[in-house]
Amino acid sequence: MLPTSDHYWLLNAHVPVCLIAGDRPEIAAQQNADGLVLVDLEIRTGLVELIQVARSRPNPTQETSPLPSLDLQGGQVWPCFVDIHTHLDKGHIWERATNPDGTFASALITVEKDAAQHWNLEDVYRRMEFGLKCSYAHGTRAIRTHIDAIGEFSQQSFEAFRLLQQEWRDRLILQAVCLAPLEMFLTPEGEALADKIAELGGVLGGFAPVHPELDAQLDRVFVLAQERGLNLDFHTDETDDPDSKTLRQVAAAALRHEFTGQIVCGHCCSLAVQSPTEVAETLNLVQQAKIGIVSLPLCNLYLQDRVPQRTPRWRGVTLLHELRQQGIPVVIASDNCRDPFHGFGDHDCLEVFTLSTKIAHLDRPYGDWPRAIATTPADLMQLPDIGRIGVGLPADLILFKGRTFSELLSRSQHDRIVLRSGRAIDTTPPDYAELDHLRGFTEIG
Repeated sequence: MLPTSDHYWLLNAHVPVCLIAGDRPEIAAQQNADGLVLVDLEIRTGLVELIQVARSRPNPTQETSPLPSLDLQGGQVWPCFVDIHTHLDKGHIWERATNPDGTFASALITVEKDAAQHWNLEDVYRRMEFGLKCSYAHGTRAIRTHIDAIGEFSQQSFEAFRLLQQEWRDRLILQAVCLAPLEMFLTPEGEALADKIAELGGVLGGFAPVHPELDAQLDRVFVLAQERGLNLDFHTDETDDPDSKTLRQVAAAALRHEFTGQIVCGHCCSLAVQSPTEVAETLNLVQQAKIGIVSLPLCNLYLQDRVPQRTPRWRGVTLLHELRQQGIPVVIASDNCRDPFHGFGDHDCLEVFTLSTKIAHLDRPYGDWPRAIATTPADLMQLPDIGRIGVGLPADLILFKGRTFSELLSRSQHDRIVLRSGRAIDTTPPDYAELDHLRGFTEIG
């Protein structure tokens, strides 16, 4: 049982070395083949006071005033997760808005119809809140959500986000990104949207499909962002069309404008079906522009290459390994949950990491892939104290019984312990029945 004291030890904890902040060669030298090291962590007044190789200090029972401790017996300890790409405004509408054929085109139409019929302030607020409750219970510390910014309902979505950002400020760091067609930014409406995002302290963004005027649209977005000191986050190349090269156009625009803010591009699926020469040219520009790439394996696996009565031929995942080898920050995230774009999901970053490891072969060696749901997205969200375990940092930790990666990724780890400032929280996910009162939901039973 976790000690109730505000000063205690977590003993014999396996921690991925890549998630330990700072240069700790004496600890890194003890790591095993999977990059795990057995350590003791001292927790004091909500912070990590000390990290050292396990059993490198005197036995606590021999100390004059022994501190209480919990022996994890080799179970893993991770920092709380960072989920950099979600769509909380769409989440959990599946029971009233199923995707008839599982395709991207049908998802767009279905969400548009649902928004027109149901998206008032209470509806969006309750569904977004449900997603936050799931994320918090599973161990997430920071979330970035894209919010649809077109149509009358968008005002309700932004207001719901504003309320939740304030109400959850002590539990979750929330960032908003506007999701709009880039041509919108050539209009006064687009400039007003940029002002709204600046007021929210958010991120300017949109989806960038192939378009003859895309370069001009991107130029305008970059100018708006520079004028307001905003970072950028785009949906790019969410397709298996090899002629879709909008990621390259974003990178070229960043270099044209000498943009110094942080840029993130999500999906980037078409890289996987382009020639080695095309890939090399794009990756070179992306690296120069210092763009971070977000892969969404679960959602893209669900949507991509859907043809009725035919087995899908590809996974819809971008070139994770090649991007990382180029020195480009690569992360994974949960994306859509229980909506027409992805009929499943529970806002659990461990599930995302587990399935992504199997889908994209992020194992053997695991290397620094655990950073993809913790440290790296925190860096891209400019949160230097989140997503890592370090002396002097908050003891926002997740304790797993899984001692090895094989154990961690083979069972659900539903019995994990989540610490916030060194204290265990209630990890019970919200009951789906919480959403039953929302108009249009299918009755169960």
